Amino acid sequence: MSYVHIPVLLHESIEALGIKPGGTYVDLTLGRGGHSRAILEKLGGSGKLFCFDQDDQAVKEGGQNLQGLGNFEIVHSNFAHFAEELKARGVSQVDGILADLGVSSPQFDDPERGFSYRVDARLDMRMDRSASLTAEEVVNTYPLEKLAKVIADYGEDRDAYQIAKMIVRHREQAPIRTTFELVECIKAAKSPKALRQKGHPAKQTFQAIRIEVNREKQSLEEMLEAFPEMLAPGGRIAIITFMSLDDRIVKRKFASLTTVEGSRDDIPMLPSEVGDAPFEKLTRKPILPSAAELENNRRAASAKLRAIRKKT
Repeated sequence: MSYVHIPVLLHESIEALGIKPGGTYVDLTLGRGGHSRAILEKLGGSGKLFCFDQDDQAVKEGGQNLQGLGNFEIVHSNFAHFAEELKARGVSQVDGILADLGVSSPQFDDPERGFSYRVDARLDMRMDRSASLTAEEVVNTYPLEKLAKVIADYGEDRDAYQIAKMIVRHREQAPIRTTFELVECIKAAKSPKALRQKGHPAKQTFQAIRIEVNREKQSLEEMLEAFPEMLAPGGRIAIITFMSLDDRIVKRKFASLTTVEGSRDDIPMLPSEVGDAPFEKLTRKPILPSAAELENNRRAASAKLRAIRKKT
């Protein structure tokens, strides 16, 4: 399959990185290489870019799209492990880190991957196809309470428990093997009023199961824990989120690094008020896509960019 790749918030994220020639940069989410290409063009033949992706197809196609653009290395790994992977290569600090936390269009659009509720396919949803856990296993083996918690926590669906109950009821008769079988379970659990609401009724549950299968929340938290040490003084990190769950996690982490705890009822205070914080905000509020970008790429609609800089 061929894809037209449109990187989200491209200009804004590259600007937030403040790329300097000769620097060392990391794209934690290579995908088809749109952001990586822009970073390499800014580096202008000097410096180095490390690109991470756990999807073997992204590693292959992203690498092909970057050929001849500069000095880069692709690491086939979940970005949760980026610090140890870099240290194994003799890199202790970098000048900038970029992460685009959206699921890539090829993953959604390829029916064999089982990500989409709009195409009938085997339930899979693995970004790393060498991983053992699949959506089919989650749906057919998780106990009721655990399944309901996944849907509630990661999908933020108010019907989570009813959906989990319906899934369990259906799988007692026969295993749920395909995306459309799962969609029918979800629809059966929803009220007529809920089914009339805007948006696909299965969107939140599919999101939740995908997050569970790929350990997305845990991977993000592990990466956020590791990056402060890996950034050199003056280094920057820019993160693009697409879900409120991810954005809250990033927002809280960035806030913890750019504020210090004061003595007034333990309310976080700005560094100018008391003490000093190791990072400073580059974006007071998240940067959103422009009207022009939204017109050209509807998948950018929920994107938010946040960036901070490590103080020198």
